[in-house]
Amino acid sequence: MISAPTKQILRAQLRSFPANGHTAYLPNVRKIVLEFCQKLPSSTNTRTFISNDLERLAWQNPHVEFVVKQRNGHEPIARGFYVNGRDKVIPLQEFEVNGVERKVQLLLDSSGAKIKPLKKGRIVESTAEAARGIWSGLHVDTPFKI
Repeated sequence: MISAPTKQILRAQLRSFPANGHTAYLPNVRKIVLEFCQKLPSSTNTRTFISNDLERLAWQNPHVEFVVKQRNGHEPIARGFYVNGRDKVIPLQEFEVNGVERKVQLLLDSSGAKIKPLKKGRIVESTAEAARGIWSGLHVDTPFKI
């Protein structure tokens, strides 16, 4: 009995690439940088957030790298870096401690995509037009009676 030659499978061909789907979710944010000043009063709430709440937020999001940067003489900002190569910057000088946390959570939940305005006059976009158009009681054989 002669066996057919087997095709060699290389290890690189067995690799699977992660993708979002029903079995896995890959977050879009990869790094968040919090920048603050040690002396400016506008950075007080950001410093409080960093010292009290940032560790808890980092434990809840192990997939994100959190970086704390001291920038003397600059207003506090939060900067999110995303897997699509974009970044978003949010100033934090006017927020309370819970407001700073909400803005950091906004960066965590964001996709990093550019915000696109809706087209003028169209709220819902579809790939196909409506099959029958707009229904009217006047366009039927027997008129619609109330």
